[in-house]
Amino acid sequence: MRVIAGEYRSRPLKSLPGMDLRPTSDRLRETLFNVLAASSTILGSVWLDLFAGTGAVGIEALSRGAKQVHFVESDRKHARLIRENLKSLKIVHGFEVYESDVASAVRRLEASGVVCDFCFLDPPYAMRGAYERTLESLSHSRLIGPASIVIAEHEKRFDPGEQAGSLSRYRTIMHGDAGLSLYRLRK
Repeated sequence: MRVIAGEYRSRPLKSLPGMDLRPTSDRLRETLFNVLAASSTILGSVWLDLFAGTGAVGIEALSRGAKQVHFVESDRKHARLIRENLKSLKIVHGFEVYESDVASAVRRLEASGVVCDFCFLDPPYAMRGAYERTLESLSHSRLIGPASIVIAEHEKRFDPGEQAGSLSRYRTIMHGDAGLSLYRLRK
């Protein structure tokens, strides 16, 4: 696993052995950022990386010029891994790592006035209910503005839904065994 493009291009990222962690593949990250770059600007953007795992998506965003990434990871060893990956790349600012469940982190971020440009969520595939709960919560959250894009990575054979509260899916990308569903607030 490596950083695809930008300042830290081709630099390796660490993961953990076993099936505990399923990082977003290099190819899927590349596809995601190509799609986002075609219609939005990554430079200067604010990201939420929920269920962050290795931090690969948020680190890719930082590499491509994001101003701030808020990593949220409830598993202590995974949060430590995110910090190790950031340290190995000598990234010292432009991020916060929340070692917390998503609901608690969302409340803290809302209280601090954060509004994100991009929100990426990638719960463990077995936690299918986490998609509905998280998307529904985000649809009513002050973290999501009119121009925000919410991206859910999921199994190809699982559909997180066309609608979640006031979020509507506007694009789906399938790649290998994984899919990405992109959402915006309904106008």
